[in-house]
Amino acid sequence: MVNIFCVNTQTSKTFPEGTTLLDMLPEFMPEVNDQPIIAAKVNNVCQGLKYRAFNSRQVEFLDYTTYTGRSVYCSSLCFLLCKAALDVFPQCKIVLRRPISKGYFCAIDKNDGTALVQGDVEKINARMKEIVEKDMPFRRHEVRTQEAIEMFDAKGYHDKVRLLQTAGDVYVNYYTLDGTPDYYYEALLPSTGYLKLWGLTMYRDGLLLRVPDRHHPDQLAPFTEQPKTFEVFSENLKWNKIMKLDNVGDVNMACQNGEAGDLIKIAEALQEKKIVQIAEEIERRVVLEDPVKIVLITGPSSSGKSTFCKRLSIQLKACGLLPISFSTDDYFVNRLDTPRLPDGSFDFDNFDTVDHAYLQSDVLKLLNGETVEVPEYNFVTGLREFNGKKLKLEPGMVLLIEGIHALNPRLTDMVPEASKYRIFINTITSISLDDHNCIPTSDNRLIRRIVRDFNKGAFSARDSIMNWPNVRRSEVKWIYPYQECADVLFNSTYIVEFPVIRAHAERILMTVPKNCPEYSEVHRLMKFLSYFTPVSDKEVPATSMIRSFIGGSSL
Repeated sequence: MVNIFCVNTQTSKTFPEGTTLLDMLPEFMPEVNDQPIIAAKVNNVCQGLKYRAFNSRQVEFLDYTTYTGRSVYCSSLCFLLCKAALDVFPQCKIVLRRPISKGYFCAIDKNDGTALVQGDVEKINARMKEIVEKDMPFRRHEVRTQEAIEMFDAKGYHDKVRLLQTAGDVYVNYYTLDGTPDYYYEALLPSTGYLKLWGLTMYRDGLLLRVPDRHHPDQLAPFTEQPKTFEVFSENLKWNKIMKLDNVGDVNMACQNGEAGDLIKIAEALQEKKIVQIAEEIERRVVLEDPVKIVLITGPSSSGKSTFCKRLSIQLKACGLLPISFSTDDYFVNRLDTPRLPDGSFDFDNFDTVDHAYLQSDVLKLLNGETVEVPEYNFVTGLREFNGKKLKLEPGMVLLIEGIHALNPRLTDMVPEASKYRIFINTITSISLDDHNCIPTSDNRLIRRIVRDFNKGAFSARDSIMNWPNVRRSEVKWIYPYQECADVLFNSTYIVEFPVIRAHAERILMTVPKNCPEYSEVHRLMKFLSYFTPVSDKEVPATSMIRSFIGGSSL
């Protein structure tokens, strides 16, 4: 017998060895919940409900409202889509490109070469419904990696072959659905009957797989058109194809063949080229009849706003302009006046954390040619200080304002629209683990934040992970609504970022104890990073965006 402690009910029960979580569930939670249980954490590691306990364990059952639960549901839904597409169009190639517009953008290449049409989408959706109605099981198989490689190679799944060849594992898990094999690094649902809700629509030159809303799982997440985000993603995808780097396996092989240095140089060159283009566009607008005088720079946490601002300043100087700058952080209200969250803790990401009336007053004075003494926020004392930093907007100067609320219309609603140029910095990850496993954009920023906070002595890895849900909620409320309002979007990621940051992140993640709730995220991130061939950072220049996170920045 094994003893199982349930976190949800704070009770313990004994079961025969080998009992599945699915069989334990009615014993711990006999009543039907508003949201069905779809996965679990066992000793703070995500597992599917078919997991068998042969030793005493701690178990926490999860529904769709949890991050882990959503990941399990969405991975299973992606497998359902791939299976249905293959049933309708045998030997077609389906690629899940990236999360966008509250769903997953997918490209399908039919074997007859014809373009995807609405009727095709309806056939795939109908087949998905048939598979769900039959409640087919997702079967997990553990085999030697070489055996999996040979199987996927025989089926022409070369993206999975390259990933498994370069990951270096001895054994690997893969799944089958009605005899169709696929690979997912997340756990999956017990069967297709758990997939109650999804949407499938034509989108651009592919389709959009829509998923349930996090807060209202009985409804689809609201569709949000993101044309500028899609354009940036498509631009990066084009360069990936030119360099023949579609997936992580391709990047790993290039790194293992000694090409990492060249990839770093190309990635840095592409970013610098984009910054130059932005600087030249600002230069063009500065001489218009209604000239641009203010550049507003924003982006979510760990997107690289500060480093971008400094690199843009250099390029603006090269264009003959004189940039001056300050951060919205310097206009924070004194800490005791900071808005609070429901639990009483400070809500540092709230728009009212910034004294926006005072900030806008200073901006208007600068536009009128007045000299302004701008404050500097002391994050140790939690007080706004005046240390003699004075600014004046002379002819040929441009004011750069950087901060998470810089694009919020209320921050500069009294400033003429023609005077403003808006830049949104984001991390739009353009590669995938393989054709069916997208990399969440937020993972990129979370890993950056963990490394930066630890290196600066600001927060432990556990603290950074613990705070991340609040950060993400604030971004959705205060930052992302203004992403598509920007004049230009800048993507701060590059193709070899994960190989470079892996060594830095792993040693920091290992400091998190296994007995704390945050370890489940550590385990997931460690597994994710393990897919990348590590690369030394010695060839990363001191002006690189990633240097502001791993250290060694000259900016």
